[in-house]
Amino acid sequence: MTDTTDRPTSGQDGPTETATMLKGPTGAGTSPETRGKTTIADGVVAKIAGTAAREVPGIHNLGAGVTRAIGAVRERVPGGGTGGVSRGVKVEVGERQAAMDIDVVVEYGFAIVDVAAEVRVNVISAVERMTGLEVVEVNLVVDDVNLPDEDDAEPTEGRVE
Repeated sequence: MTDTTDRPTSGQDGPTETATMLKGPTGAGTSPETRGKTTIADGVVAKIAGTAAREVPGIHNLGAGVTRAIGAVRERVPGGGTGGVSRGVKVEVGERQAAMDIDVVVEYGFAIVDVAAEVRVNVISAVERMTGLEVVEVNLVVDDVNLPDEDDAEPTEGRVE
């Protein structure tokens, strides 16, 4: 059996993020792979969930409109574009369980109910397989539908030469 405890991962002045520490049995009679602690930060779970959600056909992007806009600007700034994988994903990690809220943009033409079900299956499978945490819920907010002509909205040539 695995024991878990929570600990803060940042200093006194900054926001505190919870990390889950998995602790196995100790002692000479236990197997070597269970001796010691493994800590899984909330950000790790968010990255796993974000990557798994993006793998589902019909998902165009993650994040609400403002979050996507800020993230797009941040990605263009040198050294600022590392948080895109977990954009639009909020996680709560407890001792043995995790819950997620994910904002998604669905491609036009896909059945939203089917895409949402597939996102849940893929996210739960990936997080449970990679972390050993039980995922108790994955809440999805469909923030937008991407229309085929929205990708071509930017003019290819400027008005002035």
